[in-house]
Amino acid sequence: MPVSATSVDPSPVWFAAGYPLRAHNTFGFDVRAHLACRIESEADLIAAVRDPRAQGLRTLVLGGGSNVVLTRNFDGLVLLVALSGKRVTREDDDAWYVEAGAGENWHDFVAWTLEAGMPGLENLALIPGTVGAAPIQNIGAYGLEMAERCASVRAIELQSGAAYEFDAAECRFGYRDSFFKREGRDRFVITSVTFRLPKVWQPNAGYADLARELAQRGLPEAQCARDVFDAVVAVRRAKLPDPLVLGNAGSFFKNPVIDAPQFDALVAREPLIISHRQADGRVKLAAGWMIDQCGWKGRALRAAAVHERQALVLVNRGGATGNDILELAQAIRHDVLARFGVELEQEPISL
Repeated sequence: MPVSATSVDPSPVWFAAGYPLRAHNTFGFDVRAHLACRIESEADLIAAVRDPRAQGLRTLVLGGGSNVVLTRNFDGLVLLVALSGKRVTREDDDAWYVEAGAGENWHDFVAWTLEAGMPGLENLALIPGTVGAAPIQNIGAYGLEMAERCASVRAIELQSGAAYEFDAAECRFGYRDSFFKREGRDRFVITSVTFRLPKVWQPNAGYADLARELAQRGLPEAQCARDVFDAVVAVRRAKLPDPLVLGNAGSFFKNPVIDAPQFDALVAREPLIISHRQADGRVKLAAGWMIDQCGWKGRALRAAAVHERQALVLVNRGGATGNDILELAQAIRHDVLARFGVELEQEPISL
């Protein structure tokens, strides 16, 4: 059910037809939008989709554009989400509840929570994108998923203009998945997210890369959230390319999860395969390791390439198209399936 009505003040900023989207997707693809509109409030959003110029057009929501492969010019309306603001809405004995606008830069928001003395998101530092994109993908890294800190998500239904509040259960989070990525896609636009940050902090530093970085810093055990934050930033900068320097969308493939019998047959053939047993008995495999074993790390297909330090990351070396990236991804999937019998699923959506 809608939680409130939102007044309409028709004041969004419209851009000229053929608006370039290169700066609005982290791959840096040179594509254009038929129409584009900057959304700074819920009222802007409603006004934009009700504008006569937008009638009958498809819509595409872009925040940081860190989870999309644009293969062509978009012949509809692009909503450039720029809703800002962050605040503590309430607190109790156990946690702070912190709301952030969907257009806030994710990493900057994480840093702000730590500076304000509210830890809990430090393992998710330096993930590209915006706050509004975080629940769609259920971003995760180094032993933490966004779902574990999500209290609620506020979103506008495009057709009705009604505002809805989704609690964490209603978001139906899964591994790099959510209601907003599936049934809610093209129906709802996220405008803000509220996080529950526990007051009793416990370090989450069990991942090997993270533990190794902390040890190198003389911190065999993290003493505070800032220790974990700094270590995560260092590890990510060492392994992953900066999208401002080399176009990419972060991890391009999900780590596949297979059932136990399939894993037992696989490990008999590939005893060195990297794996993590899940609580439900299934096994998560390291997609990057499999891609590397197939010889793809550092290889290129025209201007599209696999990053030389992290095989999960596909990059635009300059001038690559979205179709170049997808062609490279398909070749990788083919080889992984042929050797390991495992299907890889890409994380970013393709348009």
